[in-house]
Amino acid sequence: MANPPRYSAAALVAFAHALLARAGMDERLAADVASILVDGDLLGHTTHGLQLLSPYLREVDAGTMRSDGSPSVIARHTASELWDGNRLPGPWLVLRALDAAAAMARSHGTGSVSIRRSHHIACLAAYLKRATDRGLMMILTCSDPAVSSVAPFGAVTPVFTPNPIAAGIPTSGDPILLDISASLTTNGLTNRLYQEGRRLPHAWVQDHMGNATDDPAVLFGDPKGTLLPTGGLDAGHKGFALALLIEALTAGLSGHGRADPAEGWGATVYLQVIDPEAFGGLAQFARQTDWLAAACHAATPRPGVERVRLPGERGLAQFHRQQRAGVELYPGIMDGLRTWTERLGVPLPPTL
Repeated sequence: MANPPRYSAAALVAFAHALLARAGMDERLAADVASILVDGDLLGHTTHGLQLLSPYLREVDAGTMRSDGSPSVIARHTASELWDGNRLPGPWLVLRALDAAAAMARSHGTGSVSIRRSHHIACLAAYLKRATDRGLMMILTCSDPAVSSVAPFGAVTPVFTPNPIAAGIPTSGDPILLDISASLTTNGLTNRLYQEGRRLPHAWVQDHMGNATDDPAVLFGDPKGTLLPTGGLDAGHKGFALALLIEALTAGLSGHGRADPAEGWGATVYLQVIDPEAFGGLAQFARQTDWLAAACHAATPRPGVERVRLPGERGLAQFHRQQRAGVELYPGIMDGLRTWTERLGVPLPPTL
């Protein structure tokens, strides 16, 4: 079997940037969106990398993702701000919020930005290293108030989205990068597997009667099934509780969410940056996180496990490897973009 094509990460960023700009997105917004999408693929989050470029382009074309402008600042305090994202691209908004929260954290120890009416923000893990590289800890979470695909524990009626939450934790070496969700799987993965006629690795969804299954087709029938909360049928109260916390951080703090009319695919976002220097100091923070990292790595693995990995460790290794050797995109992504390349006059990026 022939080796799959690989692309330079820089070439993919330039390609995505060109498509978004030709579609009408302001250059500064397009640059950030392209960078975050490619970072998602570099980290191995292939459902939240360039897989999103075609639907983003459709949203730009339809005018449901704004192509230019700025967020409106609704409230501003010493260490917190509330923005209306005005349906601008999520990656650009989150990067601007990270800069604002980091500046507040440097002055006051912590800074938080809540964003209502953002568009989709792509891969949460793609933002984390941009904070930890500055010696800052970052917490990022979001929910899409226009979508419901996860049922509360003990129910079959969808109420939530997977409600991801991510955190970047500095150490003296590679950071710890958490990116988890309040559900056992995601809409992106189940949709991909359904389109490919494949099944999930485990029974991560339930049919409309509440029977757990590994068949994503139950999500697309009538009546539809739902994603199971983290913990599944046995301990899904944990994922249910996490989903409620994330709804409070996003919809609650922003004052905009599921209680309001749906506006289409998007996100309500909460971002917090913490400066360890304002507490025990970065050196002491890293002393503690280094100890934890070393203790986890030294822990005796159970049978069948080679070694303990920290959250984000495999993704960072893949990030560095693909930067050197080229990015291997998930099959079909480039084929799915051919219509846009032809329509917008942007050539496909060269392979390595």
